Amino acid sequence: MKFLRGLFIVLLALVVTIVPMSPAWAFCGFYVGKADSKLYNKASQVAIARSGNRTVLTMANDYQGDAKDFALVVPVPVLLKENQVKVGDPKIMQRLDDFSAPRLVEYFDENPCNQNVYEKMPIPASSAPSASSGNTRRRDSSLGVTIEAKFTVGEYDILILSAKESGGLETWLTQNGYRIPAGAKQLLQPYIRQKMKFFVAKVNLKELAKSDYKSLRPLMMAYESPKFMLPIRLGMVNAQSEQDLIVYILSPRGQVEVANYRTVKIPSDAEVPLYIKGEFSNFYKSMFKTSYNREGRKVAFLEYAWDMSSCDPCSAEPLNPEELKKAGVFWLNQPNSNPYGNGVFITRLHVRYTRDKFPEDLVFQETANRQQFQGRYVLRHPYTGDASCREARDYRNSLPQKVEKQSQTLARLTGWNIQDIRKKSFVNLPQSEPWWRRIFPF
Repeated sequence: MKFLRGLFIVLLALVVTIVPMSPAWAFCGFYVGKADSKLYNKASQVAIARSGNRTVLTMANDYQGDAKDFALVVPVPVLLKENQVKVGDPKIMQRLDDFSAPRLVEYFDENPCNQNVYEKMPIPASSAPSASSGNTRRRDSSLGVTIEAKFTVGEYDILILSAKESGGLETWLTQNGYRIPAGAKQLLQPYIRQKMKFFVAKVNLKELAKSDYKSLRPLMMAYESPKFMLPIRLGMVNAQSEQDLIVYILSPRGQVEVANYRTVKIPSDAEVPLYIKGEFSNFYKSMFKTSYNREGRKVAFLEYAWDMSSCDPCSAEPLNPEELKKAGVFWLNQPNSNPYGNGVFITRLHVRYTRDKFPEDLVFQETANRQQFQGRYVLRHPYTGDASCREARDYRNSLPQKVEKQSQTLARLTGWNIQDIRKKSFVNLPQSEPWWRRIFPF
């Protein structure tokens, strides 16, 4: 069995796909596969809807391989019963991503003859305060492993296990046909000491065949626990490179931060050259990597924070009440159930981690901060129409300096070669004022 990259454990449900999808992030939990099946995971996204100690967790991942070989082990803080686990809507994670993803915005300069001072035109702000068997059982027991619950949900067969020591759990999984990543035993032990349970999911091929779905759907879990964390260490067992995790946290109160590591806003509101419109993906990857390295590779980046009742600008419409419910939001239309009201505030955190930089699991803390923020990057199109005033001459003469500033900003954000940036940035730049305008009056 091979793993494309290391996997990590969280407390949420998951989307597992059989056919290739667009790259997402890293995975929440570790896979255990049989024989020499090729399992690999590209990325992971996690959604958490939380109010008080009540949590609904949803995990999404890109699983590629035979469904019969899929299995997942995730530590969970409480003993889950059948009615606390369900399959989710595979479209919801995409909706959350579309709504909160970093974005480009475009502005178009007006005729400089129709304004007094172009230099005073600010970039509209992106953030503003918000208003509002008998033998089997004996063998399991000798290993210190207990099957606490067993049930089927949708296309998944679920086991909830408890264990007394990591070696016994590792042996149990191996004896039951699972191949464990090297090094998992050591990292399982802390969760056993915390008396956490282990959620094991396999695909029920008969149920999958009866369904209309071509890929495995998300798994969702609902529980009550004071623990507000993601245990990511198991995902580092056989990681070959950095792991990326996107977490969407839905709260009635405000922003959510990582308590045991710094939470840093991603660079935002920067004017960049117009050609980035066709290279936004490469730009953002390079910009994120540069920021990640500058921050010492041990921070969580805030990419978005917003009240979901609105957006400005909108890259996608906010989730409607039915979609929010599918995302796990359970406090809508319950005026007496929480002190913060029925609103939904979304926080999008992006964590890139390695074993040496993130030795601890992620611990979250909810705050009352409702300041809105989005990672966004500005394209400002110059005015190219007719203009025959003195302000137009000054405007056109200033454009090379403005483009140079945008180029310098892009080089600083991404680490790209400034000469390469200049070659692309100055193409199609409007001509400056003809030389004779300097001596002929208007």
